[in-house]
Parts: sequence; structure tokens; C-alpha cells
Amino acid sequence: MNTLYVVGLGPGGEQFLTGQAREALEKAQVLCGYTVYVDLVAPMFPEKETYTSPMKKELDRCRWAMETAQNGKDVALVCSGDAGVYGMAGLLLQLSPQYPGVEIQVVAGVTAALSGGAVLGAPLGHDFCVISLSDLLTPWEVIEKRLRCAAWGDFCLCLYNPSSHKRADYLAKACDILLAEGKSPDTVCGWVRNIGREGQSAQVLSLKELRDAKLDMFTTVFIGSSTTQEISGRMVTPRGYEKKCEW
Repeated sequence: MNTLYVVGLGPGGEQFLTGQAREALEKAQVLCGYTVYVDLVAPMFPEKETYTSPMKKELDRCRWAMETAQNGKDVALVCSGDAGVYGMAGLLLQLSPQYPGVEIQVVAGVTAALSGGAVLGAPLGHDFCVISLSDLLTPWEVIEKRLRCAAWGDFCLCLYNPSSHKRADYLAKACDILLAEGKSPDTVCGWVRNIGREGQSAQVLSLKELRDAKLDMFTTVFIGSSTTQEISGRMVTPRGYEKKCEW
């Protein structure tokens, strides 16, 4: 039985690959994925066959990977971040009953919530939600409901896909929803762009300021809870140890 590894690459730099991810890439005969992601790792394995496809071709890409594995090659389908967090692991497993001769191994990676959070400090030190603002696959009504529930629960939020050319106002809309549900305009927030890649940049700012920020799909946004603080320029959400220990 041939193996299809679905591999989370982390934010992109070679130093962010887990040992398990590197081992899977080494074992695979073919590297497959969205063009940008394959380009991140192909130079590390110049001898390997590659197959790339553009955005919005996810189903075709997954079928190609499954068929290639079923026909006798070990394949690594690569994803940014973690393969199971807005990645291809779920789709491959949905397709798997059609390809009984393929063993799928899901290889975890460092998702943007974690790598971006590390850049900002410790914004996710307590309970948090991860929500994508992209409505390509999820209706905006559902996204809005999730934002309202997160605000009601006073969760920290990590927002993926905050804006694009076609969705230039979605981040502002999300901020307006959170403000309407009781989030303070002074809530500590942050964003990180191009996490772990050339040109990485980041900023800590208030929710009021975040509303008017011009960000893009390469940016991950963090919105604090009522307890989140800015400490020496870092974003920190306390877990509550100071309540249990002598400070």
C-alpha cells in the first residue's frame, strides 16, 4: 500500500518544519500542492518530482495526489501551517473511501495562530477561537454568528484570511460586530504579516485602530479578550497564575 502524506509546513521557513514533516518529505517520491507552498520546499529536494496547481483547484489537486499514490508512488501533499487547520487533510480523508489502496498519514505543522502568536508575545495564553473571514466556503451569516458568539464568550480571537481585494471591508465588518457585542474599542489586538518569511512585519494596536487597518490574506489577526494586556510592546493574555500565587 502506498502512502500519501499530507504535510503541514508551518509558516514557510525551513527552520519551522517539524522533524516528522521533514521525514515525510524525504520519504515521498512526489511533492504536490498549491504552487506557492511547493516552491517553499522544492529547493530542499531538487531531485524530487513536483506537481503544482493554482488556488481554487483543491479538489483536482487532492484527486491527483490520491491517484498518483494509488498508481504506485509515495506522495507528499503540502499545506501551509497545519494540514488539518484550513488545510487539505480533511478533504483527502473525505475522498479516501474512493481510493482504498492509499494510506493517508496526516503530519502536523505549526499553524499561523501559533507562529504568529509567538511573534506578538503570548496573545493566546487563555481560551481562544480561530475563525476564517473568507466566505468562499462558509456563508458570511455563519461567520458573523461565530464572531458574535466569540465576543459573547469573551474569547481571544485569531482571524485567518482577514481581507482580500474582493473582501476589502471584511475585517472592518468583523470589528464592528465585535464592538456591537460589547468588545471595548481599547481591546488589545495585533497582526502579523508574512509570518516566518521575508518581509515579516507585526503591530500591536487597539481594536478601534485595527478596524481601519489595511491588511491582506498574508496577515493573521489577533483580537484580545477583556484581560489581554500590552506589556513592553508585546501582546499578553494572562492565564491567571497571578491569582493563585504570591506575585
